[in-house]
Amino acid sequence: MTTTGKSCSSRPTANRNRLFFWEEAVEGWQSARKAGQRPEFSEYTTRSLRALREGVGREAGTVPSMRSLHRVPLQGDGSDRLPERYVAEHHTLALFGLHQHTASEPVHQPDIGLGTACLMLRRGEALTESAVERRLIAAATAQDLHELVQHLRRIVPLLRQAGVGLDYTRLFHELTRWDGAGRDRVLRSWGLQYTDPGAPGQADARSTGQAHAPYWVTFDSGSPNAAAELAALRSGTGREPGTVAAMWPFHRTYMASEWRNKGALTRDLVAEHTALTLFARHQQTHGAPMHVAGNSPGTAAGQLARKETVSNESKASTAALERRFGVLLTSADADELAMHLRSFVSLLNRAGIGLDYNLLRTALRTWDDPRCPDTATDFRQRWDRDFHFAASA
Repeated sequence: MTTTGKSCSSRPTANRNRLFFWEEAVEGWQSARKAGQRPEFSEYTTRSLRALREGVGREAGTVPSMRSLHRVPLQGDGSDRLPERYVAEHHTLALFGLHQHTASEPVHQPDIGLGTACLMLRRGEALTESAVERRLIAAATAQDLHELVQHLRRIVPLLRQAGVGLDYTRLFHELTRWDGAGRDRVLRSWGLQYTDPGAPGQADARSTGQAHAPYWVTFDSGSPNAAAELAALRSGTGREPGTVAAMWPFHRTYMASEWRNKGALTRDLVAEHTALTLFARHQQTHGAPMHVAGNSPGTAAGQLARKETVSNESKASTAALERRFGVLLTSADADELAMHLRSFVSLLNRAGIGLDYNLLRTALRTWDDPRCPDTATDFRQRWDRDFHFAASA
């Protein structure tokens, strides 16, 4: 059984007096080991695990043998509807029973989120990368809790066979939030965990000098998957960064594992997400790469203005483009900059003019960063000079 090197014992969280059953099972197993006995589950735990497996695919509250294993209380308010936490605990218990079945060591492993578990599964030899990714993305795109649990029931046996554990307390809280406002945070944590270069099993990418190049640098228009990849990236337009499962394989942003595990929404992630969606819109229909190193938005706008002037033999179009570009330069924050860049990139796409996406990501990252108060002004001045130089060249 894969472990993280941390103690598996868990303490009761606020507002609950007892450990969850899966936490009790781990504590009992560890107590035997600490006492110098052969570490194994008690007869009570073994019987309870059989009861939990009876709940797989069953509706919460309908399995009598599971009722004593619940820790979420039922309120006597006369309501026929079970509390969301009770339903989530039912599914968590059933999944734990399925996972722990035949495993001699505890499968409840604190700090191993679903994304991390799937990453560890992917690094094994039992399944291909695409097979693991397909299953995780299917779970992440579930429309409701019922559908999510169906996908998890397909993943858990694979984790058991590979000896990979899972934090069931964390999973319980994620299932509780799935049909509410907390789903985006859950999705982002899964995606960031799954793409973590520093997760168990692989050295940290930054410390080894193996940091991945951004997707737009490595993009191959001749790849048979190119069109599907760009479509996946375009699906993230207007969506919260890190929550679009189809985009997860294309993120390269470095982030400490601690922050990934929390599903943190950082400036780096937001900037990369926006740059990826812009690049996908820009690259669409083009065989030649639209990432062109050194082509700032100012240079690209100037090239577009010069091209339109030549084709129309008029300065009117140049003046109109200059006004539009001026509006982009006056963006008050990164969100407004991204909005103007979306329409700007569409113009560049039609004209076949490239853009430096490394530079664009940096601008989106630092435009309104309070720690870099002069950054936006520097970009405005530089891009304005680039525009006039390229337009008059």
